[in-house]
Amino acid sequence: MNRTNIGWINGLLGVVIFAGSMPATRIAVSGFSPTFLTAIRASIAAVLALLCLLWFKQQRPQADQYKSLIIVSLGVVVGFPLFSALALQNIAASRALVFVALLPLCTAIFGVMRAGEHPNAKFWLFTLLGSGFVVAFMLINDHSQHLSKGDLYMIAAVLACGLGYAEGGHLSKTLGGWQVICWALIVAFPLMLILTLYYFPDNFADVSYSAYAGLAYVSLFSMLIGFFFWYKGLAMGGIAKVGQIQLIQPFIGLTLCAVILGESISVEMILVCIAVVMCVMLAKGFA
Repeated sequence: MNRTNIGWINGLLGVVIFAGSMPATRIAVSGFSPTFLTAIRASIAAVLALLCLLWFKQQRPQADQYKSLIIVSLGVVVGFPLFSALALQNIAASRALVFVALLPLCTAIFGVMRAGEHPNAKFWLFTLLGSGFVVAFMLINDHSQHLSKGDLYMIAAVLACGLGYAEGGHLSKTLGGWQVICWALIVAFPLMLILTLYYFPDNFADVSYSAYAGLAYVSLFSMLIGFFFWYKGLAMGGIAKVGQIQLIQPFIGLTLCAVILGESISVEMILVCIAVVMCVMLAKGFA
């Protein structure tokens, strides 16, 4: 198996893990404020990241790599978790997935800007087509015709995440995939710890077990383990190319929403999913 295909497999594993983030966050914000959830999930993940770095005796990043680590931290440790948590106080997880469908396009654009990648015109055609399928499906099946505050938060979340993905994927080529997210968490840890203590709830009497389960998922899987696979996939297979796997994420997420949150799955969703998979494969061939 060649390097690119290994990158795709790792990217797919990362996407499957990330697909649980929206429903898990939706459940978690039922018991925790968005600010506390953002801070505590990053703090928990940072402690685990520190243990990983110490266990495997990793050297500190080079001085010139800290700028990229700060960008990664702002994008995926702070930006996306905070904005998506704020959004999910106002909109359903299924609607939030409309905007997650734009992540492949956003990641590819930042991949060009930050990593100097240059996919060809056919790649952009199938990328736009795949994103268009997903967004059209979501909007047709959602009767709200205006952008709410939650929608604007999700747009900000996608922009932050796309930048963090592209920057982290580029940095993974020299620092290593799992090392990038671990060091990014360490960079953000002092601020996240302060915010955790500042927004610490007065009591936890009304917090449900499901909210704790959501917190556990986003702390361990969404904030740490998923990035082990994702950044390795981006580094090995290319940021723009592997980033297209994210087009599948909304449909995996909707399936989880149906199972966990009781939302329905339509025949149209299955058909569009097939179309999106075809776009992903075509984009892979032309990247």
